[in-house]
Amino acid sequence: MANISKTINPKLRTTITVLLLLSSFISLASQTMMVTALPVIQKEMHVSLTLAQWLTTGYTLIIGVVTPLSSNMYEKFRNRSVFLGTIGTFAVGTLIGCFAHNFWFLLLARLVQACAGGILMSFQMTTMISIYPMEKRGTILGMSGLVIAFGPAIGPTLSGIIVNSLGWRYIFILVLPLMLLVLLIGFATFPNFKEPRELKIDVLSVFLSLIGAALTLASLTFFQTDIALGFVMLVVGLVILTLFIKRQLKLKDPMLNVRIVANPAFRRMTLVGIFAFMILLGTEQMVPIFAQNVSHVSSTVSGMILLPGAIANALSAAIVGRLYDRFGPKYLITTGGILMLLASIPLFSLKPTTPLWIVTVAYMVRMIGNALVFSPAMSEAFIELDQAEISHATALNNSIRQAFGATSITLLIVVSGIPASFITGFHAAMWLTVVFAVLLLATFARYWQGSSRRNS
Repeated sequence: MANISKTINPKLRTTITVLLLLSSFISLASQTMMVTALPVIQKEMHVSLTLAQWLTTGYTLIIGVVTPLSSNMYEKFRNRSVFLGTIGTFAVGTLIGCFAHNFWFLLLARLVQACAGGILMSFQMTTMISIYPMEKRGTILGMSGLVIAFGPAIGPTLSGIIVNSLGWRYIFILVLPLMLLVLLIGFATFPNFKEPRELKIDVLSVFLSLIGAALTLASLTFFQTDIALGFVMLVVGLVILTLFIKRQLKLKDPMLNVRIVANPAFRRMTLVGIFAFMILLGTEQMVPIFAQNVSHVSSTVSGMILLPGAIANALSAAIVGRLYDRFGPKYLITTGGILMLLASIPLFSLKPTTPLWIVTVAYMVRMIGNALVFSPAMSEAFIELDQAEISHATALNNSIRQAFGATSITLLIVVSGIPASFITGFHAAMWLTVVFAVLLLATFARYWQGSSRRNS
């Protein structure tokens, strides 16, 4: 695998890149397409907001739960089989969503999509890093970061237009032919560019990972309705995850090489990326809910509020990778963190009468800041790792980030629901995102202070 970047045909590399980025974009946009549809689905299916938000939280949670399997799948199976199987699974989940007649079938559709999305995201990153030379890593991860950030950012806007014009079911109906097209093109063109290796997947590790992560993350929602049950789920989940980690340290071929976390660059910069992702998902979850439930605008308008931010995020992310390759992460991440903090100021004082352009500009500034942080943090996390560690590192990075992303969504919704007034709760939730931004800057400052890399 170490020589793939030198031996692979450039045209073949371009084909692989286009298919991976396109399918990842569709998957990640689908992840947040339910954001602006939640109030509509909540009313139509007569469920609470806490239950309805599982259409987004559950998707993110399952991605975090399934992603650890991706490193083993990348190594054990042919890459063509993994890609086609993953896209096919996503299409099946989307098909279920097209015909979902109640909330639980709709949730099932989302969870099946998420199972595929969790594998696809790590597969995309691992493959991109493997087929491009080291000197282009910043640019390549910038492209990957663009998709990872822009997909979730544009999802609510697209769904707002779709829901208002056609209905929420078309979120699935319109996505299905796109994924089937990717599957068809992939079947005709996606190559095998590496040979699988003999690898025994440890069934007990899979079981411990799935159960531990599911219990730990799901406990956050239950804290709002049943504190005792939530606490028990959290404790049991953490114990199981501890057993999972100890088992990985003993295995010759672990399901997930958790020893990578001992690398300071990977550990701290993954944490920086986690805080950025928590701010991204949390903010884009709460702003449409505020716009629809407090400002009483349509799902289309609430989605359009997010559109300038999504576009600004994409334009910023498009150039950040090259800037990182030239200048390093110092000024990019510092500036991004400061922008996210500054954008919080108007969010603290939102009222029903606040002009929508203020919300739009604040969100846009925060998304620009997020773009300046996200892909440099990912690139820097992998800077000291060997090629053989990349599949495990991307699985760890994605799994932990998605798990905390799900946590962020749940925390902000729970916090916003504590006060009698949703407006007060919204302000409290935005203060929580400020805490994330401060921790982001503090973590990066500690990393940079101890790093041997000094870029001016």
